[in-house]
Amino acid sequence: MIPDQWYPILPADEVRNDKPTGVRRMGQELVLWRDLDGNLVCQGARCPHKGANLADGRMRGDSVECPYHGFRYGPDGACKAVPALGSGARIPGSLRVPVHPVREAHGLVWLWWGEERAELPDLQIAPVVADNPKVHSTLHWTRPVHYTRYIESLLEFYHITYVHRDHWFNYIDYLFLYGTARKLGLDGKERYLAATKIVNHKLETVTEGQTLRYSFDHQEEADPSNTTHYVITFTFPCQVHVQTEQFEATSWLVPVDDGHTEHILRWYEYPTVKPFLRSERLRRVLPRASLYMEKWIQDVQDVRIMERQEPKISEGGVSKFIPVDELNAKYLAIRSRLIQEAAERRRSAGAAAAAGAPAAAGEAPEPAGGPAPAGKRPAPANGRRTAKAAANGEGLSATGANRAR
Repeated sequence: MIPDQWYPILPADEVRNDKPTGVRRMGQELVLWRDLDGNLVCQGARCPHKGANLADGRMRGDSVECPYHGFRYGPDGACKAVPALGSGARIPGSLRVPVHPVREAHGLVWLWWGEERAELPDLQIAPVVADNPKVHSTLHWTRPVHYTRYIESLLEFYHITYVHRDHWFNYIDYLFLYGTARKLGLDGKERYLAATKIVNHKLETVTEGQTLRYSFDHQEEADPSNTTHYVITFTFPCQVHVQTEQFEATSWLVPVDDGHTEHILRWYEYPTVKPFLRSERLRRVLPRASLYMEKWIQDVQDVRIMERQEPKISEGGVSKFIPVDELNAKYLAIRSRLIQEAAERRRSAGAAAAAGAPAAAGEAPEPAGGPAPAGKRPAPANGRRTAKAAANGEGLSATGANRAR
């Protein structure tokens, strides 16, 4: 996992103020909820008392209640009530949960995974996604593969001829997406399977170290008129946007842990249908149907291959790339560099802290043993200054970045 990045973790409309929402991301169990004013809160889900998961609890006003013994934790992470001790009891300061910086943008909840800072950087979202005016639908699901393998499956599309060829649903693609009007779409499968060559491929750096754009034509060698043009825009740490003549979609491949990835997929409306459907609700129907087909058919076919790939984690040097894999190679090289740079920042900050010197601007020192104690290093979360706690051994600060996956 690449430290010091914003990761989208789930659609924002799935977090409510009447019940807590639990997710596992970045190898951590998290609980999300909204206070009475609708402000988003993200905390470590483990109750420090006896380790129950707060996502299984209830909302009590501006606090989340542990399902085991009713301990209540407020937006700042501090325990507000211990029923077994009575209303007038003094509550130990160690009874608190870590609070993680989150933001809402573009219909998603974004989690900062990295060192706490006085000022966190802006979200990195490519304009082709951030400024996209098209009606869309969003769905998400978990797959048992490492996120690097998942990402690289979307950085090229010359696998589709071989992976997506035999299922009954693919005949719908053949008919409507690849078939010609002259033959009423019945030549779709023949054209689909014949287009195997990648030509006119070009890799560009849009934003240094953050966004890459790769364009290419997927073409039939014997008939260059049988061509599909692709533009793939990748933004670190995990956003892949795909544009073709037939469809447009955005994927966020978010680490759940080293063995699982959350795929948040956004599918945009089909331009050919828009003139016939004035209602946005109706124009969402086809994208929604496409999402379910992706979840239960197309994506399953890809994952079946990925589950058996070796090694499970893709890194530089493990694959013998060919020239048309240039986006994949660039992604792995930049990923490695970002992980290394994060590790170097932590070593420098740790050395400065040990010497009693101030950390570099915008950075806070990270002790070798883990996150700083509660209250020592505030970080903004939805405009509030909150602190993570080491009392329960949790935290999303990216210590040990040199071993990050």
